[in-house]
Amino acid sequence: MTATAQGPQRPDAATVRGMARPDAATARGPQRLDAAVTEALTRGDCGEVHGDAGRRAQYAADASNYRQVPLAVVFPRERRHVLNTIAVCRRLGVPITSRGAGTSTSGQAIGSGVVMDLSRYFNRLLALDPEAGTATVRPGIVLDDLQRAAAEHGLLFGPDPSTHSRCTLGGMIGNNACGSHSVAWGRTAENVLELEVVTYRGTVLRLGEMTQGEIDAAIAVGDDRAHLIASLHRLAERNLATLRTRLGRFPRQVSGYALEHLLPERRFNLARALVGSEGTLAVILSATVRLVSPPPARALVVLGYRDACAAADAVPGLLGHRLLALEGLDQALTDIVTRTETRRTIDTLPEARAWLFAELGGEEEQLPRRAEELVAAAGQTAGFTGGEIVTDPVRARRLWRIREDGAGLATRLPDGSEAWPGWEDAAVPPERLGSYLRQLTELLARHHLRGAVYGHFGEGCLHVRINFDFTTEHGTAGFRAFVTEAAALVAAHGGSLSGEHGDGQARSELLPLMYGPAVMALFQQFKDVWDPDNGLNPGMIVDPLPVDGNLRVSPHRTPLPLTTVLPFHADDGDFAKATRRCVGVGKCRTAAPRGDVMCPSYRVTLDEKDSTRGRARLLYEMTQGEVITDGWRSTEVRDALDLCLSCKGCSADCPVGVDVATYKSEFLHHHYRRRIRPASHYSMGWLPLLSRVAARMPRLVNALTASRLAPAIKRLGGIAAEREVPRFADRTFLAWFRARTPGGDGHRGPVVLWVDSFNNHFTPDVLKAGVAVLEHAGYRVHVPPGTQCCGLTWITTGQLGIARRIARRTATALAPAVRAGMPVVGLEPSCTAALKTDLPELLDGDTDARALARSTLTLAELLVHHTVGWRPPHIDTRSISQTHCHQHATSGFSADSALLDAMGVDNSVLNSGCCGLAGNFGFERGHYDVSVAAGEQILLPAVRAAAPDTVVLADGFSCRTQITQRTDRAGTHLAELIARALRHQPFSSADKEPAP
Repeated sequence: MTATAQGPQRPDAATVRGMARPDAATARGPQRLDAAVTEALTRGDCGEVHGDAGRRAQYAADASNYRQVPLAVVFPRERRHVLNTIAVCRRLGVPITSRGAGTSTSGQAIGSGVVMDLSRYFNRLLALDPEAGTATVRPGIVLDDLQRAAAEHGLLFGPDPSTHSRCTLGGMIGNNACGSHSVAWGRTAENVLELEVVTYRGTVLRLGEMTQGEIDAAIAVGDDRAHLIASLHRLAERNLATLRTRLGRFPRQVSGYALEHLLPERRFNLARALVGSEGTLAVILSATVRLVSPPPARALVVLGYRDACAAADAVPGLLGHRLLALEGLDQALTDIVTRTETRRTIDTLPEARAWLFAELGGEEEQLPRRAEELVAAAGQTAGFTGGEIVTDPVRARRLWRIREDGAGLATRLPDGSEAWPGWEDAAVPPERLGSYLRQLTELLARHHLRGAVYGHFGEGCLHVRINFDFTTEHGTAGFRAFVTEAAALVAAHGGSLSGEHGDGQARSELLPLMYGPAVMALFQQFKDVWDPDNGLNPGMIVDPLPVDGNLRVSPHRTPLPLTTVLPFHADDGDFAKATRRCVGVGKCRTAAPRGDVMCPSYRVTLDEKDSTRGRARLLYEMTQGEVITDGWRSTEVRDALDLCLSCKGCSADCPVGVDVATYKSEFLHHHYRRRIRPASHYSMGWLPLLSRVAARMPRLVNALTASRLAPAIKRLGGIAAEREVPRFADRTFLAWFRARTPGGDGHRGPVVLWVDSFNNHFTPDVLKAGVAVLEHAGYRVHVPPGTQCCGLTWITTGQLGIARRIARRTATALAPAVRAGMPVVGLEPSCTAALKTDLPELLDGDTDARALARSTLTLAELLVHHTVGWRPPHIDTRSISQTHCHQHATSGFSADSALLDAMGVDNSVLNSGCCGLAGNFGFERGHYDVSVAAGEQILLPAVRAAAPDTVVLADGFSCRTQITQRTDRAGTHLAELIARALRHQPFSSADKEPAP
């Protein structure tokens, strides 16, 4: 154990505490404190330091209701950077807030001083000992990264919050996180063996459990460490009765400081006493944690109840069945899923209004019997409506995902209204959960509030997001009144204000209602021993910030009057409300693709500014006009959006539907209005029009783009030098189609084939294949009159005025066919998605645009859902599929999977996210490296590894281009795969629909 002291100069504690209060920075005069702090940190060798307005805006909020703009943000890379940051801040009298993934729901990951983000670089796995079952990590490591390393040895870390794909171990230690499986494996505190920490005064300590002899020996040394241990030992000895009777009474008593671990029977465990301290006592340098062996098999049992209160009542009678997890959710949450996620298959649950998800673990042959016994036991509980044993692991994962996404999903109630954290984490002893929930429901009704309930029922911990109104003085006062009464209600049930998320600003002011003055005095003494200067995360737990202060949405701030082109109906036409959809749960910070797309650039850079959350937060701050002061002209916002691929993945994968692609189009429209745009906005934004010119002399254009003039042409067009310009086809599809004789008998009637600019000018064989397939299926193929365009390239580059004119012309041209009942089939997913979603937004209220959106289908959707009796050709082959991002976000891949299955194709859908090219993005100068890195995560290696006879399916022109330019393979469109097989299977009248 080591100890070092940091100089004789000490900051004034009152000054440090004052900086945690609103407007403290501005009160310090005109010398720009943020600039001075940034300069000092940069000189002090603290790692990567940022004090610009954009970075400070990104870190002004976490996943809570609160907002504090920091003076600077630091990304330490090494241990010395952490120590140096603390030294500089102590010298300046500036407070420090340690931050992991920023998913804290209580406001403890934000601060008005320096925010130290440990997640980006200070995140290594230092050691893993499979025999001892331990791992030593830096605090910034993401839980899933630790789990992957542990899984190689058949081990795991027991606590598993729903944010496991992005939360850090340091954050879990700060909040004493639990997760769904704490019934079996305990909280983070029970799984921490040793911590290495540094105090605000620079003392470095290694903490763990200590015997009396070790305590005496440590005190005898007489250094800073000795003084700290002696003070803590005296505090414990003088308050043994209080520590034994008031603290650690049930597993989810997380509120306050865990002083019970100072008891001699708990071996004076300073490491566990530090867990749950929310960064207020010391900064973690490393942690050694316990790993456990998971059971060989698991089974999910879903139990239905007439309501959430009945489900809560049933909990005590089920806990004796050796459960791994016992989670609860009510129908309000599943109603939200049904409303917001039209593409997700909502699995049929037992008929009920609330459910318990019980998980069993053990030997596979024993699980069926144990599951039946559990269902039988549930059958004896009041309000039970039925149970189901889920044996399909894929379905079980889908069901668990509803629970995991609860924190995001519950922020929009079934009617679309906003709901907020603030009272989402209280816990009571499980035997009192039903009583507490009933009285909480009555309290909500008295305050005319609503929320969707879910949580860790097996340990008495409830989560609920509530429709507080923070936009008015009356609503804010109502919020304060409600949480105060709710705190008293929890205390009356012997519970804890926090069951795993910590107190933060959301509950610290309410702690006296739970603990009373004597325990609160102990908490203050504990804080003063560790941090007498109050330099670490002030305002949390003791000397608290007000529960209704620093609110992110406040009646005291007037947003800028920003008029938008797009309607934003889901957010009442309010751009600020649209951007504040981001509640900070951070699912966009997941580094590894898991069947979703969001967020490709973050997965490459691992930088908050490139996440969906970072961009949404910056846009929200732009609407407030305080940190980002120049509105639509903001260069900070422009730069943060630069690496957004406009993939639309976030619109589907974000639990609250944040749609940065749409926000980006709106922003770029205003940012460049009446200004010179980047060259790529002209070269690629106007590509459909330029392609028509090139189509008149394709060979000349191809010769130029492949000649020695190519570098100059690329520079003029803002195109990356590394990119090969795609070659124009010698003959467009439209020229071919209008010169041909229709095939087949067209007995199913007419269908409009949407002729997109990409396939028409570059890969007409795709559209030709589409014609062959449609005619074989019995359709008479028509194409739109003239030359139409969906306007996609103008939309993605923010040229919304032109895009709207193009959209109106397209909707008008197709209106007669749509009114006649003709389906419109698109083969390019990005254009099909534009017709489905973007045109109705651009032409808000236009009936022709809405009708066109309803009539637009993918090829697979038409053949699977609307072509009764048609038999696709049998194709005995293997394939891998890359789902286009826009298709993922709008229609999904289920119809394609069904069609491939019907054809007998052995297909695997790549879990790859975005291909990285994403229309104009991957061609633009400055984007090449990110574009390629995104493709190299999964797609491109998978293509290279595929057997030569495996078909690489990619419907998107961008996806096929990335594959062609970065591998020695070529992508195949689904239409081409079918058309090739049809050449050996001529049309047969037997394929016609039977007569009615």
